[in-house]
Amino acid sequence: MYLAPLNYDRYFKKVFSDTRIAKRFLEDFFDFTIDEMEVLPTRHKITDNATAVEFDFRCKVNNNYIIIDMQQWFKTDIVKRFYMYHSMNTVLQLEGMPDKSIDLDGNKKRDIKDYNNLIPVITLIWLADDNLNFTDDFVSYTMTSETVNDFIKNKNIWKEENILELLAQREKCFETITNRTKKLDFLQQNKLIYAFQPNIVKNKKYSKYLPWFELAHKTKNKLNEKGWFDEYLKDDVFVEIIKRIKTESFKQADWEYIKDFEKFSEQVKRFQKAFIEEGIEQGIEQGIDVGVNQEKLTSAVNGIKAGFDNKTIKTMTGLSDEQINKLRKDQEVKG
Repeated sequence: MYLAPLNYDRYFKKVFSDTRIAKRFLEDFFDFTIDEMEVLPTRHKITDNATAVEFDFRCKVNNNYIIIDMQQWFKTDIVKRFYMYHSMNTVLQLEGMPDKSIDLDGNKKRDIKDYNNLIPVITLIWLADDNLNFTDDFVSYTMTSETVNDFIKNKNIWKEENILELLAQREKCFETITNRTKKLDFLQQNKLIYAFQPNIVKNKKYSKYLPWFELAHKTKNKLNEKGWFDEYLKDDVFVEIIKRIKTESFKQADWEYIKDFEKFSEQVKRFQKAFIEEGIEQGIEQGIDVGVNQEKLTSAVNGIKAGFDNKTIKTMTGLSDEQINKLRKDQEVKG
């Protein structure tokens, strides 16, 4: 193995911790120029019971807050989970939002948050293996008027004899989505984007972002060799990426991380196979039994070592939070 898998969390974060690399990726994917980029904290304590959310990468650029999250394999919660992440990235703007004073009766004043300072959020989910049953490179969702959905779904209107009504309804939709009264257009500026690595590599559509996903795809093969990456050596940014995930300087901890990650991924694949073949939706919530207790415990330990959260480990093994936390403490004791 010449390069470590870029899709693995540890190496993805190691690469994107370089601001120049992150900036270039965003420019290539979104096809815009970045004048200034502010890298922001990725871990945040959210609720009173100390629940924390951690993004893989978060920044402020071109008057947008952008987060990027790398996702492996088959997961059942990536729609709702990333909607939550997306919403959280909006809420976190409260941290630095200025106040404004408003006049009350009796010449009293009150300071309130000035929500006019809220800026759009773009969430990019980089799916290493899944494609959500799409064939395109990526799919983007925004918050738009129900008028548009109703227009698209109304089969009765899409008939040749209804051309005048069709045009009238189209004009009504256009007026709705272009209405900028009191900044209504802000809703459509927020985007939740799913990028599908398998599709991008397969489609080979000419785009600035293609080399990024192709490189990541090559590194997934643990037999990858130096010669596979010669085409990237003319680009300084990709040279730096290669330098950061080159295995020749790896320590034992890196090899153990990769080993644990691979072991846990096998557990995930068995879960996926069982889920598809059995079609048991209850398994999403309860965890499908994929073996004896000892196998579950071993898989959970591998997941802990690889840095996965309780929810992921619980879904793949069926173990409880209490059992997983006990295993975490055991691993801490062992060092």
